[in-house]
Amino acid sequence: MSIGYVDVVLGLQWGDEGKGKIADFLTPKYDVVARFQGGPNAGHSLEMNGVKHVLNTIPSGIFHENCINLIGNGVVIDPVRLMDEIDRTITAGADVRSNLYISRKANLILPTHKLLDAASEEQKGDQKIGSTLRGIGPTYRDKYGRNGLRTGDIFHPNFKAMYQKVADSHMKHLRQFGSDADGLEHMEQEFFAAVDRLREFKFVESEYFVHELIKSGKRILAEGAQGSMLDIDFGSYPFVTSSNTISGGVTVGLGVAPKYIRKVMGIFKAYCTRVGGGPFPTELNDPIGEQLRKAGHEYGATTGRPRRCGWLDLVALNYAVMLSGVDELIMMKSDVMSGMEEVCVATAYRLNGTETNQVPHNYVDVDLEPVYTSHPGWSEDISQHRSESQFPETFRNYISWLEEQLDVPIKVISIGPDRVQTVVRETQSA
Repeated sequence: MSIGYVDVVLGLQWGDEGKGKIADFLTPKYDVVARFQGGPNAGHSLEMNGVKHVLNTIPSGIFHENCINLIGNGVVIDPVRLMDEIDRTITAGADVRSNLYISRKANLILPTHKLLDAASEEQKGDQKIGSTLRGIGPTYRDKYGRNGLRTGDIFHPNFKAMYQKVADSHMKHLRQFGSDADGLEHMEQEFFAAVDRLREFKFVESEYFVHELIKSGKRILAEGAQGSMLDIDFGSYPFVTSSNTISGGVTVGLGVAPKYIRKVMGIFKAYCTRVGGGPFPTELNDPIGEQLRKAGHEYGATTGRPRRCGWLDLVALNYAVMLSGVDELIMMKSDVMSGMEEVCVATAYRLNGTETNQVPHNYVDVDLEPVYTSHPGWSEDISQHRSESQFPETFRNYISWLEEQLDVPIKVISIGPDRVQTVVRETQSA
């Protein structure tokens, strides 16, 4: 039997690119879908036969029969939210008990992590990061501070004592924030009840599990969460998430050697969105931005917050392509821009009177003026098209121009939320 491999699919912007739909669309080509970072701050939306499903921690291959779905060690897990998600997914018809596997090395989000998240964000005042308040940041902070609990710990006979030791250290910090930990008792009751139920599911030593899958010839799709411009090292720091969202996160988030990664597929919207604070050079605080928000239903799948909207930013996109070594591109939500007479794209930034095509390290502190290139739009509704040949000429020209600018082929065009609204380009080998 031939050796297996890992393909990576990840977002190239500030998240919300449509990774859930594409992971679900690609899953029939794979035996395994594995999440490698992030937590319940993710909201991966899948739409099948007009029914929308939102996944936060469970990989997006869960609705495919006989597909192994792995929550990797790089993910942080909230037992309460995961059990709620498992219940919803079982109700929707997925065989979660058979097909979901959880790494014993994934860190646990504790009730006190969520309280710390809220207290820390409140202390920032006008400088709020825009946290989802799911406890993600404090959990990763404990992980790297070597003070966290992992899912494998829930099987330890002294787990409650282990929990209490960590929770007591959190309470000291909460008192420093002036927080009274309101509601903690109820949160802890929910937490331990969820932990009791979670023990019934399949836990694995995920690095060995993945290695054996590769050795047996299995094809693995590594699914990222959030977006490249939110990467803890390379994003718009400090307005970032707490994990590595680029392709390098796969090796540590799943325990996979780099040699097993075959290709990287990067997802981007035909325009840009962002949730929460932080720089957004191409943001449109005008009727066009509002048009994009309404037409694209740009509200957070997890939080419901309205997303900031703007034109496509090729400086940031080229940067993300470079960081992850992207081999193929997937463009989402082109249908949202139907009816626009003009489509603008930022091809450079103007910084202190000088044009640059690089993302500066002090992205947050400088005033970047986008330099735009204008293209004719497309008036017709493309959401019902099923082949590239049906696309209007202006749209086809726009796709070709983007490929030239990015030097990476655009293999898939999404023109709506449903599986069937996905066009694999006829001129490319899919």
